[in-house]
Amino acid sequence: MSARSGVGWMMVAVFALAVSTRAGAAASGDPVPGAELTLASAIAIALARHPARLEEQSRVSAADERVGAARSGYLPQLLATAQYLRATDNGIGDTAYLAAPGIPRLPSNGRHDDSLSSTFDNYLAGVSAYQYLLDFGRQRGLVAQRNAEADLERARLALVELDLVYRVSKAYFDLVAAKELVAVYETAVAQRSEHLHGAQVKARAGLVSEIDAFTADSELARSQLNLVDARNAAAIAKVALDNAMGLGADAPDYRQAPPPAPPPPAEDLPAYLARALHQRPDLRMLEDEARAAGAEIAEYRSDRWPTLGATAGYTVRGHDDAAANNFDLGVVMSWPLFNGFLTDHQIGEARARQDAVRHGIEGLRQEIALQVQRAYFERQTSVQRIERADRARAASAAELDLATRRYEGGLGSILELADAQRRFTEDNADVVRAHAAAASAQAALARATADPRPRS
Repeated sequence: MSARSGVGWMMVAVFALAVSTRAGAAASGDPVPGAELTLASAIAIALARHPARLEEQSRVSAADERVGAARSGYLPQLLATAQYLRATDNGIGDTAYLAAPGIPRLPSNGRHDDSLSSTFDNYLAGVSAYQYLLDFGRQRGLVAQRNAEADLERARLALVELDLVYRVSKAYFDLVAAKELVAVYETAVAQRSEHLHGAQVKARAGLVSEIDAFTADSELARSQLNLVDARNAAAIAKVALDNAMGLGADAPDYRQAPPPAPPPPAEDLPAYLARALHQRPDLRMLEDEARAAGAEIAEYRSDRWPTLGATAGYTVRGHDDAAANNFDLGVVMSWPLFNGFLTDHQIGEARARQDAVRHGIEGLRQEIALQVQRAYFERQTSVQRIERADRARAASAAELDLATRRYEGGLGSILELADAQRRFTEDNADVVRAHAAAASAQAALARATADPRPRS
């Protein structure tokens, strides 16, 4: 990366590449100690390794499996069973009772009346099948609901990726700025060291008062303190980028190339707003949630109508050596005639949830408009900040050069020189911050519009 122009193009192009590939090949692209880390590789590493994305990818897979589970209701259900019992054979006559789990149906007329010592072999083997035929929308509604929920999880995955791209981009730009600020204060320390040396030489020669040496020394100490803070901020920014990439404490040291400055927005605000409302994954999430609620309503409505299915079976049952073969074939209908108004309340609940989601959609659309407008204006302002910061630095550099020559020629004071040096350092730092803010503003605009494509 060279001159400061076009970070927006670079950032959104990297986003497009990273999202389209789903970072499948990024596992081999982990930072190499001492090597240069580009923004593109940082985003790819995050999308391949970050736990938040891996977690959501697993949720997408689980949602897809739930779709398959719902569709299984359309297919035949087959059951095979086999039993063997060693039991007594005492008749129970005309006794009536309801069967309970684990209590077998005993014969009405057995070989004995009340014998617990004589037992006989009993066995059963059979196969049964059931095929769904018609349920007036319940199965279809369940599949539609699961499809909507799977789409919701995919939209959530896109949102996680969008947030990761923004986090990595901002952390990358922050680290670049932090390193550049370290260089600014290192330069300031070197310059103030020269001023201190010059003031000490002149003070020993009696050309200036000793206060000049003390003033220069205090300015040097302040610059050294600023350098300590800048180095600490750079170390923290490095940790933040490592965390955004999902590397944790095992991340190696790497180098970065300063990203170029972005151009002003290439489109007007309505175009960005339209694209955001069309592409934002969090908006798609709510729309998918509304679809799922609508499908759930269709499921509950089906409870007012019968369910039809075809059944078939074949069994072999025997007692000692005697075997009996039987088969059955028929249609089964189930119709809940009255369930205490349960269906009405379920439909009402689902409709209320759907209405709530629709209100949430409108609220999110307004929030998206706010985010896009804020990011758009911040992006425009950031370009102006860069221009003003560059002008201020150029003026303070000329001021420092003049103040230095005046002090060396005995025409200026140490306070004039210190003030000029301080303003130059501050303006130099402001230029670094302005470029970092512009890059972050471009990343925020891309996040707000969810647009991975570079625009001309």
